[in-house]
Amino acid sequence: MARQELARFLRERRAALRPGELGLPDDVPRRTPGLRREELAELAHMSVDYYVRLEQARGPRPSARILDGLARALRLSPAERDHLFRLAGTAAPPGAGPVRRVRPQVARMLERLPETAAIVTDAAYGLVAWNPLAQAVLGGDLGRGTTNLARRRFLGEGRRYESSSAEEFGHIVVARLRRAADRYPHDPALAEQLAQLHAGSEEFRRLWESRPVHAPGHRTKTLDHPAVGPLRLNCDVLLVPEDDQEVVLITADPGSPSARALRELARAAAAARP
Repeated sequence: MARQELARFLRERRAALRPGELGLPDDVPRRTPGLRREELAELAHMSVDYYVRLEQARGPRPSARILDGLARALRLSPAERDHLFRLAGTAAPPGAGPVRRVRPQVARMLERLPETAAIVTDAAYGLVAWNPLAQAVLGGDLGRGTTNLARRRFLGEGRRYESSSAEEFGHIVVARLRRAADRYPHDPALAEQLAQLHAGSEEFRRLWESRPVHAPGHRTKTLDHPAVGPLRLNCDVLLVPEDDQEVVLITADPGSPSARALRELARAAAAARP
């Protein structure tokens, strides 16, 4: 246990908090920035004396329950939470469940890619962000009637176009859901989703038993689009590791008929926006 480093980390993160963001009065004069020690201890559901000793590098090794409480009270990111556990000499347990919100900067990035269809999915293949061209390419129900690509693939929810990668994508989905099940064994929403996929799809059950392994990367596919015809597309995955999310960028080779078709869809999507 790195007591001095742990104490410094706690002090710095406590000083960085803004009382108003936590529902605490921020119009009261404070001698130092951030929360008072007693305020943080209350938010973390621990005694003030114990917390003071941790900040003074003289406390015993905190339990996983105490560390989880501190991580929530300090509003730590997943990476910061892992760092907190490492400083305390304890292995960090998995988070409660997949992160089902997108970081604002990631969402803004999608808007800066006018000729690239882009989506962001969480660890359970839920859609957490997409841009207009992604809706134009993958179906107008994307993010509306279709909110989970695993359910779309195996349960037929939402619009599906014929694609050369349908079989490969099935393996990719199951491999990722298996990883999610290992990481978030106590998440009720994920457990319910897996139960519904098992009950509703024989193909899913078969693939699940085969235990596929797949790493995110580059792949190509041909999509039969009802408005512009066949599209030869490149799919590249960027990881957001702190949130266990993937950004999928869908493009076409420059100068190709598919690139011109994407440009046409992008113009139509832009014109349709309010």
